[in-house]
Amino acid sequence: MSRVFNFSAGPAILPEDVLKQAASEMTDWQGSGMSVMEMSHRGKEFISIAKKTEADLREIMKIPDSYKVLFLQGGATSQFAMVPMNLLKGKNGADYINTGQWSKKAISEAKRYCNVNVAATSEASNFSTIPPQSEWKLNPDAAYFHYTPNETIGGVEFHYIPDVGRIPLVADMSSTILSRPVDVSKFGLIYAGAQKNIGPAGLTIVIIREDLIGEVTQSTPLMFSYKTHSDNDSMYNTPPTYAWYIAGLVFEWIKRKGGLEAMAEINKRKADKLYAAIDKSNFYKNPVDPLYRSWMNVPFTLKNPELDSKFLEQAKASGLVALKGHRSVGGMRASIYNAMPEEGVEALIAFMQEFERSSSRKIL
Repeated sequence: MSRVFNFSAGPAILPEDVLKQAASEMTDWQGSGMSVMEMSHRGKEFISIAKKTEADLREIMKIPDSYKVLFLQGGATSQFAMVPMNLLKGKNGADYINTGQWSKKAISEAKRYCNVNVAATSEASNFSTIPPQSEWKLNPDAAYFHYTPNETIGGVEFHYIPDVGRIPLVADMSSTILSRPVDVSKFGLIYAGAQKNIGPAGLTIVIIREDLIGEVTQSTPLMFSYKTHSDNDSMYNTPPTYAWYIAGLVFEWIKRKGGLEAMAEINKRKADKLYAAIDKSNFYKNPVDPLYRSWMNVPFTLKNPELDSKFLEQAKASGLVALKGHRSVGGMRASIYNAMPEEGVEALIAFMQEFERSSSRKIL
């Protein structure tokens, strides 16, 4: 069977070049006589993989030397607790902005550790927009400010970096990291689950300014302290070695493709094509304010919801899979991360247009 175009929100499509290289090295990594899955994380072979992976990530993201890069487990969801545990530093409150389901989850978890000031929320609009920064109610004594640059479920995205003054800026970049250049120096901490633009599920990357490492809340487990992982090069315990290795192959692929500038150009072009196809149709609709539409996750609905199952069935038969929207919002969702080729987006658009034509003929 030929490969399909996989529009899953995560675990998501990986570059085919990466999969082929991993397959060729599956039983024998570079003459070592063993798979990366079999290597000791403290052996020289894996240490070389780990060092190169970090170096490549630092290069493509232009991460300053004053930041640590950690390769952790627990998914981005574990960071909902680790962030307040590590960044409160004696303060009792933090600012959050609520722009979707992942923001809500982060807020809910943070409330277990501190007083959360929801500086703004777009819940009244069903998370279809982002409140203007002029309306945010910031706490000048907040330990940090947390936001979700891209809401995977709702398809809402910040196209700017918030200015919160001296307060450390924390971002859950799980579904937008590596999709374009970003000025890391404007952040106190960036975290991202791997299973969208980085690699397979099981790995979480944390990029943290060094001055924020060291002071944790009372009773914080050692495994939830950034200092523990920083002091041990992310190897306090056995890390997710194979996911780390695949991430390294993805970083090499991004470098070969021209870096994050090239990724941004391609990603914007893909998103523009898909939104244009939706907007010129009376059959499909995107619910998000055009100013805040995501490049990575494009939700859309059909004029007649009764056709949803038929759309998904026929799309799958055409080699277009994982287009069903999240259960909390319904409809469809096309996740078009870095590894989704333009041909995949064009194939989706062609299918959508043909489905609209055939459905309209039947109605007539």
